[in-house]
Amino acid sequence: MTTLACIIRPSTPPSRIIPLARAVEAAGIEEIWLWEDCFQTGGISAAGAILSATDHVRVGIGVMPTPLRNVALTAMEVATVDGMFPGRLIPGIGHGVQSWMAQVGGKAGSPLTLMREYATALRALLAGERVTTSGRYVSLDDVALDWPPARPVPVPVAATGPRSLRLAGEVGDGVVLEGSVGLAGLPAVLERIAEGRAAAGHDPSAPFPVIQNVSAATGPDAAARLRAELTAWGQDVADDAGLATYAVWGDAQAIADGVRRYGDAGAHTVALQPTEDEPDLERFIEVTGAAQELLRQG
Repeated sequence: MTTLACIIRPSTPPSRIIPLARAVEAAGIEEIWLWEDCFQTGGISAAGAILSATDHVRVGIGVMPTPLRNVALTAMEVATVDGMFPGRLIPGIGHGVQSWMAQVGGKAGSPLTLMREYATALRALLAGERVTTSGRYVSLDDVALDWPPARPVPVPVAATGPRSLRLAGEVGDGVVLEGSVGLAGLPAVLERIAEGRAAAGHDPSAPFPVIQNVSAATGPDAAARLRAELTAWGQDVADDAGLATYAVWGDAQAIADGVRRYGDAGAHTVALQPTEDEPDLERFIEVTGAAQELLRQG
């Protein structure tokens, strides 16, 4: 069954994060996904707080921008959170929005090179290895974690373009896809990922989770709100057919049906993203939870 997740956007005021996370868990939703936009809520801090305030929901960060964080610090934070809440954190990494990375003096000349070096080092550190490497962006001298995770912690990689998708297949433990991929774009995306996995010699039958962000809305004005937001992002959603390529909306049954379509196309986790102007996040979570129950029923 496709995993259904609920996104708490980084524009959410920090004071609202814990109540919303508790509502997500109470609704029976399996995962919460966050991400880091400059200069809003932090991924690791929000994830740790959510995990402390809930009992079993998993928290994915999709994603942490690699230029913002030294890889050793990321490894330390991920290992610490996983040690307190084993198996409940999914720490994704990505290139970051390049204009924001320039604002903080961290823009990389080659984001792909940075990602290759960073993902390789991070996964090695989390596996308990002692790492020495001197790359273009990542340099470590005899570094090992005192408290590495007791079990493997998968690190998915965000990707959009063909080269980054192939790289995600090579160096990631999964992939996080933006909503701009859409339902129609998934087959080509999966082909590029498979090319990267084959190039790296990975077992094609080994698990490789595909996490797809999908815009979603409920209520009488759901389609209108989605169309306005997606149009502003440059998506062609002039009619319902176009909107259905990038979004799901309506009641619980309509949401569940839309999630199934993404699952049938190859997504393992569908993370539903409310619109920025969602008027009732608690109601959105309630409907998402009802859709989750419909998915469980088959």
